[in-house]
Amino acid sequence: MTEPPPAPKGCVFADPLVARIVGFIRRIGIVVEAGEVGEPLPCPGIRLTAGGMVVDPARLRHPGDLLHEAGHLAVMPPERRVAVERDAGADPAEEMMAIAWSYAAAIHLGIEPAIVFHAAGYRGASAALLENFSEGRYLAVPMLQWLGMTYDEKRAAAAGVAAYPAMRCWLRGGAAS
Repeated sequence: MTEPPPAPKGCVFADPLVARIVGFIRRIGIVVEAGEVGEPLPCPGIRLTAGGMVVDPARLRHPGDLLHEAGHLAVMPPERRVAVERDAGADPAEEMMAIAWSYAAAIHLGIEPAIVFHAAGYRGASAALLENFSEGRYLAVPMLQWLGMTYDEKRAAAAGVAAYPAMRCWLRGGAAS
């Protein structure tokens, strides 16, 4: 079997869902480029690099993985974000925040959360994550709130703004949106 040719740099993503997600990620300030990603990575077809992402449309298996990986970049300290290479690493707090961030992004985009929390991901915990979020049991919101990215219901009511899953800003260290 021959390998597919590399996607041309800067190409338009043909899949409408992928194009929509990539458009959002770019709008919040994360660079996304199309390119070849041949090495095995946690999310096939996605390599993090210098604060952005290289996406191989031929190897991308789950479009929702784009939001999860963008979530990792979004919650990293800005100085680490610009230096990241290959993958996000294994910080458990950042993993939980990336999960909560990607759920908020899916809701913001009007995308079914099951696209992010697909059966092939999250070490078999996808169904539990979907259940928790659908029941309003939002993990990691206190951490996102501590970073100034969102508000829980109590603080949102006091500030007169929408609570999580609405986000105040999409990038750690970024201005409120």
